[in-house]
Amino acid sequence: MNRAVTCGADIATLFYVDDNSRGDDPSQANEESGSGEDAQSDPGFTFQEDASDDEEKGKSRWLRELLIIVAIVLVLMFVFTQFFFRQYVVPSESMEPTLHGCYGCTNDHIVVDKMVYRFSDPEPGDVVVFKAPTSSWDGGWSSPRSSNPVMHKVQDVLAWFALAPPDENNLVKRVIATGGQTVQCREADGKGVTVDGKALNEPYIDKQLQAQTYQQSGGVLGQGSCYGEDFGPIKVPEGNLWVMGDNRSNSADSRAHIDDEYQGTVPVSDVRGKVRFIIYPFSRIGGVGSVNPQS
Repeated sequence: MNRAVTCGADIATLFYVDDNSRGDDPSQANEESGSGEDAQSDPGFTFQEDASDDEEKGKSRWLRELLIIVAIVLVLMFVFTQFFFRQYVVPSESMEPTLHGCYGCTNDHIVVDKMVYRFSDPEPGDVVVFKAPTSSWDGGWSSPRSSNPVMHKVQDVLAWFALAPPDENNLVKRVIATGGQTVQCREADGKGVTVDGKALNEPYIDKQLQAQTYQQSGGVLGQGSCYGEDFGPIKVPEGNLWVMGDNRSNSADSRAHIDDEYQGTVPVSDVRGKVRFIIYPFSRIGGVGSVNPQS
């Protein structure tokens, strides 16, 4: 009997120790319960902080991506406008009817190919944009730049990306003769403009428009086969071009600058490119072809 009681006591003792080891202490349970209640009483403070951080990171990431996109676009615009194509606005009516630039109408916006003359020279019939080679070509031109030096610099930078016009007098005309050729026009022979003694084929000249100009000017402009005064003979220097407007009777082209240092010719180095397209107004969208008048 004594042995049985002892064993029973031992078993009771074992159960008591095991209960303690499992942490069934009521006071401990109360403490754990209390800590849980404290955690539940804090309304997600940590989660709100994380959400705020994520929002800030999202904003900074969006701004960074936007700046990268803007930088890529500007680089592409710079490369595109400096080496491939650039837009210009026709400044006058001297190239009517090929290009419109008349007063009271919407001037044509043209796209110029800047690559073509890196591999070849301008040819007769090409319609080109060029920088005024001498001051005699400037006429009534004035710089599009602001008189404010800071704004002037800003406009210079914008011009690199075609977001502002270049600070130079750009004109558009058709190539009639190239280096080494002799050009002239004599009303008496009735041939019109000749190159190396041969008459030109110029279907781009609107004869009705020339006759209209002649009447409106009281016989001063647009007369005869030269559509103006006689000139030449002038031998075009190598590396230069003789250029004229399609609106022959109303164009201050090479003929008007015979007295300058280049005898009215334009150095090829001043050519900005070949006119390829009209992109605006929409009603006039289309290509600008080259018609060789010497063919």
